[in-house]
Amino acid sequence: MASKKNTNPTLLFIFGGSGDLTNRKLIPALYNLYIDNYLPEKFDIIGIGRSPFPSQEAYRDKLLEGVQQFSRRKDEANGTWKTFSSNIRYFEMDLMDDKAYDQIMNWIKEKATEWKAQPTIIFYLAVAPQLAPDIAKKLSAKKICDDSTHTRIVFEKPFGHDLQSARELNNLLKGMFEENQIFRIDHYLGKETVQNILAFRFANALFEPIWNSNYIDHIQITAAETVGVEDRGGYYEQSGALRDMVQNHILQLLCMIAMEAPTSFDADEIRNKKVDVLNALRKFSVEDVHALTARGQYAGGWMKGKEVPGYRKEKNVDPHSPVDTFVAAKFYVDNWRWQNVPFYVRTGKHLYEKSTLVVIQFKEAPHFAFPREAAETWRSNRLIFSIQPQTDIRIRFQAKHPGPHMSLDPVDMDFNFAEAYDGEEPEAYETLLEDVIEGNPTLFMRADQVEAAWKVIMPILEAWQKRPPVDFPNYAPGTWGPEDAEALIAKDGHHWVTLPSNNNKG
Repeated sequence: MASKKNTNPTLLFIFGGSGDLTNRKLIPALYNLYIDNYLPEKFDIIGIGRSPFPSQEAYRDKLLEGVQQFSRRKDEANGTWKTFSSNIRYFEMDLMDDKAYDQIMNWIKEKATEWKAQPTIIFYLAVAPQLAPDIAKKLSAKKICDDSTHTRIVFEKPFGHDLQSARELNNLLKGMFEENQIFRIDHYLGKETVQNILAFRFANALFEPIWNSNYIDHIQITAAETVGVEDRGGYYEQSGALRDMVQNHILQLLCMIAMEAPTSFDADEIRNKKVDVLNALRKFSVEDVHALTARGQYAGGWMKGKEVPGYRKEKNVDPHSPVDTFVAAKFYVDNWRWQNVPFYVRTGKHLYEKSTLVVIQFKEAPHFAFPREAAETWRSNRLIFSIQPQTDIRIRFQAKHPGPHMSLDPVDMDFNFAEAYDGEEPEAYETLLEDVIEGNPTLFMRADQVEAAWKVIMPILEAWQKRPPVDFPNYAPGTWGPEDAEALIAKDGHHWVTLPSNNNKG
């Protein structure tokens, strides 16, 4: 891919500049964009935080350690880091102090004078969610973001804790910023395989005609993690897997699979189609919640030869916590394309392997044209998008086994990103940060999308709150979750799909 320059000078403020997200994700992503010539010729990155550093060099050295540990490019590349990091500054500030924002205004004026141009100004809120509204209020009060063409504000998830809080936050921001200034970031949407879902569907006449209930039996989405909550127990106690994963990541994947063809790749056209899917998702009744969902919480045990604590023994977790670390659910999209096609989703912590898959299971072709012995190993056609850790697209179809008899075997045809393209795949944050700089909101959640997603899961949350679990913890680490999740899909005659690399060709 040819590199390009964003010509407009850019000033990026990272609130939470000394935090983990900046160190692990943001700076490594910006550094790779710089190496690939995707950053503007004139740019400054200003980290703002409460942690003290003895010097600017000490701060840059800490960021370099993050690059060497977490970036896809771990060396300095002939002095490139030194050149890149000369554009980085750090300031110890209390973001609740109005004087900090006066200083920010002064920096913006100084840079505009130095660069002799109005810069693009980005405020990235890499801070705890509860701090974001107050920071936004102070930016608005100082009128720093009044120029909606040149200023943007980036919010990390979670965006709200439930439907009411999401609405309140949207209404608050709506009174201070234009919607095109607000970038609600979901790193899943920056992943190459996720974006390739749209290309696969709408750039290939081969698949779109069969992308409907006439040919598709069901769809599965799995987002499995091998880690527990680690040091995020306090956050997870207020969240759980349903809020942390289903409300945003998984429903966004579902939207990309289920959406109608856009008339253009205009940002709002794409987002309109996604909102249509969310609005068409069948809302759960209380009875539906108990029949169509399963929840779980991991117990203590062993994973890969290491003893791990149960969720209730994790740091900052209530020893009697009812919080879910696993969720499985069956959704329906009530429109003509997807009538009666179940969408099975599951996500959880401390599962058997790290894997994010989207599985399109097609209906069986008629068997009667073949002798009975030919179809003994018959398997329906299947399409799998593997998002992580492998990034590939594979199609399963029937083929004749070599020999004198008509014997059929399922075989896979794989498209592997690493093998097909030279160079390493960009990290998700690289794609998303470049879009923020360019002002392209296609991959970011709009206010109505956020609220529509909360409307889908609120009946589940409310039903679970009224009926606390009596069997937690109910799955061992290193498994695929609780038995209820297997029963959820098995009662429809299906099973959860994993990749062949697991010695399970399913």
